[in-house]
Amino acid sequence: MAAPLFLNTLEQSSLSRWLRESESVFGFYFILAFHTIGLALAVGPNAAIDLRLLGVAHDIPLPSLRTWFNVMWLGLAINVTSGIFLVLAYPSKAFTNPDFYIKLTLIAFAVWTLQRIKSQVFDDSRLSEAARLARGKTLAVWSLALWAGVITAGRLLAYTCSYLVYGVPC
Repeated sequence: MAAPLFLNTLEQSSLSRWLRESESVFGFYFILAFHTIGLALAVGPNAAIDLRLLGVAHDIPLPSLRTWFNVMWLGLAINVTSGIFLVLAYPSKAFTNPDFYIKLTLIAFAVWTLQRIKSQVFDDSRLSEAARLARGKTLAVWSLALWAGVITAGRLLAYTCSYLVYGVPC
């Protein structure tokens, strides 16, 4: 697959070149580290809630975990922001890689599942613990699987590219 010409234009922008080539502490590796922190904030509490819905740590009351959704939304915001900068650094690498689109699709489904867990399990205060668990079990399994897929697809992005930059194969 040949990389579209607009990707070369994007890669030649001063921001893209700075992100790729800068030796500044705030360059590419800082953005990558920030992306990892965002991932931990988004997926860590999510996995804990999912595991709780599956019966792990049953001594922790489910309603007390509701506040973790704010942490997860913060993590997602950090990931969206840092992800945009990572794509701007290497647009040809991202946009010509089918794995990138798989990752984005998995993220969309994972966020949709997260929102369903919040609305179906946590937003109705009239539900008993048993009703919350019954509503959340299947969603929790899907959530864990989707986030595992997101992380796997994200890691594979480094190894499955066709182009590193425009016209330069990986």
